[in-house]
Amino acid sequence: MTDVPTHHIIYGVLNDFITGEELPDTDDERFRQDLSKMMVNELGYKKEELEPRRFIETLFTSQFVRSNIELVVNLGEKNFMVIRYGPGSLVSRERAAIAAARILEKEYQIPLAIVTNGRDAELLDSKTGKVLETGMEAIPSREQAVEMFPELEFREAPVGKRREGEMRILNAFDVQICCR
Repeated sequence: MTDVPTHHIIYGVLNDFITGEELPDTDDERFRQDLSKMMVNELGYKKEELEPRRFIETLFTSQFVRSNIELVVNLGEKNFMVIRYGPGSLVSRERAAIAAARILEKEYQIPLAIVTNGRDAELLDSKTGKVLETGMEAIPSREQAVEMFPELEFREAPVGKRREGEMRILNAFDVQICCR
């Protein structure tokens, strides 16, 4: 079972919609499960095209951070979109989502990133960092994704100092100091 920071209310356990794995039942996890259900039931993705709970671990200036990616979405065995969830403001989460899309895969940059708080969303271009669309309808359906897929640019993943810079961004934006 996944560790949950102690400031979350745990209602019990629930089963992950995609994997069936038993997880702590928190308000945030309920939003994540609703997101997974929406991706399958409303937007037409297959469960096999969604990979939940990926993460990137960083350590800078003695600060270890585990940056979570709620869902990685693939078509044809290639990941084309990451989805990050967090309560509150979306604009404060944009840069970290872009960094995650740029470095999650070693071979290529994932071209699209979504940030969502469960009520609103933004679709981001990981190459430029620009917001392409806003609102929950900004999350492309599977049909839309199939149409846009040939036009997506899977750029070479950053290496060396560029990769380290993206990792530092994740580390700084995702550090959580609580419960102390």
